[in-house]
Amino acid sequence: MQVTQTSTQGLKQEFKVVLPAGDLAAKLAAQLEEVQARAQIKGFRPGKAPISHLRKLYGKGIMGDVLQEAVNEANRKIIADHNLRLAVDPKIDFPGDQAEVERALEAEGDFAFTVAFETLPTFDVGSFEDISIVRPVAEVEASEVDKALNALAERVQEFEPRAEGAPAEKGDKLTIDFTGKLNGEPFEGGTGGDIDIVLGSGSFIPGFEEQLEGITAGGQQVVKVRFPDDYSAKHLAGKDAEFDVTVKAISKPSPLQVGEELSKKYGFETLEAMQSAVRGNLEADFEKASREKVKRALLDALDTRYSFELPPALVEQEFNGIWSQHEQESRRAGQSLAEEGKTEEETRAEFQKIAERRVRLGLVLAEIGQLANVKIEDKDLTDALVERARMFPGQEKQIWDYYTKNEQAMASLRAPIYEERVVDHILKQISVVDKPVSRDELFAEDDAA
Repeated sequence: MQVTQTSTQGLKQEFKVVLPAGDLAAKLAAQLEEVQARAQIKGFRPGKAPISHLRKLYGKGIMGDVLQEAVNEANRKIIADHNLRLAVDPKIDFPGDQAEVERALEAEGDFAFTVAFETLPTFDVGSFEDISIVRPVAEVEASEVDKALNALAERVQEFEPRAEGAPAEKGDKLTIDFTGKLNGEPFEGGTGGDIDIVLGSGSFIPGFEEQLEGITAGGQQVVKVRFPDDYSAKHLAGKDAEFDVTVKAISKPSPLQVGEELSKKYGFETLEAMQSAVRGNLEADFEKASREKVKRALLDALDTRYSFELPPALVEQEFNGIWSQHEQESRRAGQSLAEEGKTEEETRAEFQKIAERRVRLGLVLAEIGQLANVKIEDKDLTDALVERARMFPGQEKQIWDYYTKNEQAMASLRAPIYEERVVDHILKQISVVDKPVSRDELFAEDDAA
């Protein structure tokens, strides 16, 4: 094997590899001998078929495997000899001359190819003692607990019939029959009977519920709506429709008051126990919001702290992922690919910066984690997998099997856990100053996010 480095440009290194015909012929012969020992060829005793005959039958197929393994071996050797840390898989350029390939497959000529490696940058992590960030913290006020309890009470509210002839109001529950029509003709799936709908809940097509406000029990109404452009039923998306609606009953809400009865309905022994649980959930939400702001501030500090060449392939992969998501969201919203007030070129340039930031921070966190020997416990990964499975009720086993049998899927769970562990490691070494803020300030979105 002859290896010659032909190019070095920043993080890209290129090599030319020549696999001599003699070496290939020797490997082919060794492979054929192995085949001969177990081959059962018609007309020959087991294990006695001539090598020349086996070569005619299997030579090219075996040689293809020999070449592939030789290429892999060459790549491994280059990586080891030059101590390369790859950013992406190597890019191999095989000969374009088919005749040259055929000669190599017959072990009658050398096989030459080029391989390009894109490597990870090297940089000094340094210390973090000079980094100082502010952690916003907010107390859960009693009013927040009361608000959450009232919201829980609304979820289990009951309804009682309105007086005869009373008009329907927002918040009322109507029991209706309806028939939907497109161009005057009923359409499949557009008919329903004894359907309950709460006015103002937004559970029906936009504009449907508002047109039933003020109607009385027994009344009929033609409701005119337009299906959203991103409606799940493609044959209805963006179409104008009319619904012949008959209101059979109207009930007004009768909210369950916050008290012992409400706590029992949610499975708590006492109201105090329910209040404590609600407060605990709110405190967890507040802590999560505080953590997100701290992490954002830390990443901002790290982003401005390091400057090094980024692997172009990694940046391109990240950009393509961001742009693909943007395309999907734009299609759902029926908008152009450019963001509001920007051209597509400006949007691409902005997303390019985001991709570069993500790659830079990813490399920084990975390097810090490696130097600090950050590990992920099996329990952390199992907990994350259990949480993911819970997101798909009734499909827990399928989700579990998918992740446990798919290395790439498991990596998608492992990556954010690892990132959080690295962030924890850094936070222990920097100055974090708590700053009391209001709830609104804590949950206010960062314009730059």
